[in-house]
Amino acid sequence: MDTSMQHSEDDDEHVFRSKYPPVSVPDNLTLPEFVLQDAELYADRVAFVEVVSGKSYTYGEVVRDTRRFAKALSSLGLRKGHVVLVLLPNVAEYGIVALGIMACGGVFSGANPLSHPSEIMKQANAAHAKLIVTNGPNYEKVKDLEQPVIVLGEERIEGATNWDELLEAGDRAGTGTRFSKEEVLQSDLCALPFSSGTTGISKGVMLTHRNLVANLCSSLFSVGTEMLGEVTTLGLIPFFHIYGIAGICCATLRNKGKVVVMNRFDLRTFLNALITHEVTFAPIVPPIVLALVKNPIVDEFDLSKLKLRAVMTAAAPLAPELLTSFENKFPGVQVQEAYGLTEHSCITLTHGDPMKGHHTAKKNSVGFILPNLELKFIDPDTGRSLPKNTAGELCVRSQCVMQGYYMNEEETNRTIDKNGWLHTGDIAYIDDDGDIFVVDRIKELIKYKGFQVAPAELEAILLTHSSVEDAAVVPLPDEEAGEIPAACVVMNPNAKETEKDIMDYVASNVAHYKKVRVLQFVDTIPKSPSGKIMRRLLKDKMMENMGKNISNT
Repeated sequence: MDTSMQHSEDDDEHVFRSKYPPVSVPDNLTLPEFVLQDAELYADRVAFVEVVSGKSYTYGEVVRDTRRFAKALSSLGLRKGHVVLVLLPNVAEYGIVALGIMACGGVFSGANPLSHPSEIMKQANAAHAKLIVTNGPNYEKVKDLEQPVIVLGEERIEGATNWDELLEAGDRAGTGTRFSKEEVLQSDLCALPFSSGTTGISKGVMLTHRNLVANLCSSLFSVGTEMLGEVTTLGLIPFFHIYGIAGICCATLRNKGKVVVMNRFDLRTFLNALITHEVTFAPIVPPIVLALVKNPIVDEFDLSKLKLRAVMTAAAPLAPELLTSFENKFPGVQVQEAYGLTEHSCITLTHGDPMKGHHTAKKNSVGFILPNLELKFIDPDTGRSLPKNTAGELCVRSQCVMQGYYMNEEETNRTIDKNGWLHTGDIAYIDDDGDIFVVDRIKELIKYKGFQVAPAELEAILLTHSSVEDAAVVPLPDEEAGEIPAACVVMNPNAKETEKDIMDYVASNVAHYKKVRVLQFVDTIPKSPSGKIMRRLLKDKMMENMGKNISNT
């Protein structure tokens, strides 16, 4: 069935929909009810297990503790719409914490445990958080927030409520408690993740139960009943990130699989976990793919023991050469890509179920449109929608679009237009087969003498050089050109090449205007927990280094 193209709103509107039929979305289930549906049939199966400690929870325990926690929160006075800030690394209890908050009508807001206390305070204040959930090692970061704190773990901390004791109190609260249980509706908010959105400053993204249930229905459309209880997923992507909590925890619970929980990346621990826990599906970020291809530690392991069927990369595009190298080294492992953003969750997938006639998208695309979604690609300057094979800003419309940015009407109106289209800030196009290719971010495109240069393209070329381990390209201001492409490059320890050699290598592979004009060798490329290059930080550092060089000459 071809990608259908409809003309709606006006005669020139190019709107693209999924090749696959719509999927139904239940009307009356909250997110916790939806993902834990039929969990009692799998009561003794493991839902979450921690790699390092071995601590685990069965489906029966997840259901029991989600209920206990929801009841305890209500007895503490948490009301519908109240935000709970969760500052935790990936731990076995994380899904229970998030679902318990949502089940009692609260709003889960995950925060990065690596954040500076001032950043955590900013998020807590911006979200009007009424309660904090954390663990012993992170308690110091939240103790001055003047909100009640619940602490996971053995440790008893004065002035904070212990998680285990709270759950026991939830049991004692029983059914005849004084608090009235408020009915939780699908239209109620359930999550408030923070995202830099399509413009730089961090904002709270308002997501309802309906948004996330609808997104799971779309993104899991090709998973049949024969897969129930069969998938073991690696839980390494941070759970405070929407992809971690929805795409890993909730999706796996819905399919009654097992989440193998890792709270930090270490290559040996990672490979050991894949083999020992027989992980079949591993959502990872491009830097990990790079390590698996280039790091000699991988050769210490017997890769024939892997049960891995697929890896999924999202967050940042995978360089074509890296994909090829990975497939050569791990021939039985499918490389899937997905595309999504906090404001919508998943939008495209590269792999459906071939048994159901779902196709596999072309390599280096981010996949096909999921059921129930509409997409269009617009000219960023004129706003006109564009036909196939023409790159423009990707816009999406569906039941999964966020309600808006929390208490930020101006940014909401800038991102969601009057017809309900969410403007992603990404430049992409759809080809004749309905596969989508993301070219770059609008805000990351480098404008060199009026030409648009995509950093991702230059990074992919740099990574093909045998001495280059990692690379990032950023724009630097230039009086004559406006902006010039500048690169930070991590070389392998035995490399002999100079910075000029690497610049010449890129120049021999690109048009004149795309040449890297400044290149600096660095020890590491700073990346966010989800694997995105922190370009602003790199740009500042490069400017600083250039300033030093100028003052030293």
